[in-house]
Amino acid sequence: MRNRVEWRDASLIESRRVAEDVRYLEFEVEGGAPRFDPGSHSSIRVEIEGESAIRTYTVIPAPAGRIAMAVKLHPQSRGGSRFMWSLAPGQAVRLTLPENRFELNWRAGQYLLLAGGIGITPIYGMAKALVARGATLRLVYTARSRARLAFADELIALLGDRCDLYDSSEGGHIDLASEFAALPADAECYLCGPIGMLEAAKVAWAAADRPMSRLRYEVFGDSGLHPERPFTVEVLNGDVSVAVRPDQTLLDALLGAGVEMIYDCQRGECGLCTVRVLDRDAEIDHRDVFLSPEEKAENRRMCACVSRLTEGRALIDIGLRR
Repeated sequence: MRNRVEWRDASLIESRRVAEDVRYLEFEVEGGAPRFDPGSHSSIRVEIEGESAIRTYTVIPAPAGRIAMAVKLHPQSRGGSRFMWSLAPGQAVRLTLPENRFELNWRAGQYLLLAGGIGITPIYGMAKALVARGATLRLVYTARSRARLAFADELIALLGDRCDLYDSSEGGHIDLASEFAALPADAECYLCGPIGMLEAAKVAWAAADRPMSRLRYEVFGDSGLHPERPFTVEVLNGDVSVAVRPDQTLLDALLGAGVEMIYDCQRGECGLCTVRVLDRDAEIDHRDVFLSPEEKAENRRMCACVSRLTEGRALIDIGLRR
């Protein structure tokens, strides 16, 4: 579990819409914020139904010493995005200094940047950094409508014909096979988007006979298939039944109930928080990228940080023994 974080007081100094469902938020940080690389994240304390919680967002390019985020208002929000959208200039918050878990390497001869929806947030910063270094790159960005393409005008001005935008409501889609086939051998692809987009990219990348080490990705923990509903888990050998609210993860609920867990990324990537599912009366909504499609189909394990039951009850084993 990562614990080397530095919390700072900050205040919101700017809030504006950059897409139909995305708001740009810029914070002035007490003592200033250090320089950070694209792909970095900050955590922020939010208030949900009167209770304190922590949410993590990608930080995007901002004036020196400040931290900025672009937050999507999720229709199935657990409360974090609603809180962020409610912030008014001058309001005080607590946030962490940025740390990077989606690093941009500088070794590639060419870069392909792929973004789906709010996945543009790390890709936007990468595009600006690569242009500043004079790198060869191409950006392909898709969303459910033209109005939801955050930073679209700025990216077109920055990249010109090296930027393609797709509106899926009009049938636009990214031809992954063609995009990968056009890349030279020393190219790298950076992708952030929904799980379905990533899974398709992994298949197409492998079919193009490219090394997986040159496909770098990050996803947001939502399959887009099911709304969040409450469910309950019973912990084997733990004599504890834990209720999971719609606005919290299984991992948070277990920790809140005093169940000791091993975890790290909290984005469904590392697999440290995976639990065994011994019995259940509802479907598992797999929202991770750690388990393989075959393992997800077996429904014997789930990543507690992002995945959840669609409803009902399950018996889980976290490895606790008397």
